[in-house]
Amino acid sequence: MAVKFFENLSNNYLELLDDKEDFNIVINVGESPNAKVFQAHSAILRCRSLYFRNELVNNSKIKNDLKTIDSKNISIQKFEIIIKYIYGGIVVIEKIDASFIFDLMLIAYEFLFEELVKHLETHLIEKEAHWLRLNFTRSYQRASRIISFKNYKNGAMIFL
Repeated sequence: MAVKFFENLSNNYLELLDDKEDFNIVINVGESPNAKVFQAHSAILRCRSLYFRNELVNNSKIKNDLKTIDSKNISIQKFEIIIKYIYGGIVVIEKIDASFIFDLMLIAYEFLFEELVKHLETHLIEKEAHWLRLNFTRSYQRASRIISFKNYKNGAMIFL
């Protein structure tokens, strides 16, 4: 029988995220004046995301012995949720509006986080039906560009 201690493991990785000395990746998020630099670890990014694995190989820049990735099209608030998901497997979406969750779902898709995309899809379909009805055209057009949102599209059709 295996005993799993995932909560402590997640907490340890989140502590690593806060460690300002032992990092080798810089991620520039947002546009000035709403920009922030996040520090990360290539090993964790590569393990958790095929997107970041590809970025580190193909599109990162090296400056002062640090690889730099630009993600300027993402808000700081959304990336903070994504980076905590990467390091700790934790996503808190209570008290967050549906529009923000929808945008977060699209970012999760871009970063190839299938597990997170499915969770956010399900949340929108099951808990945010009213928002889906009110914003159906906008959300359907954006989501329909991405084939893997089949569950979202099928679930959203129920609420019309």
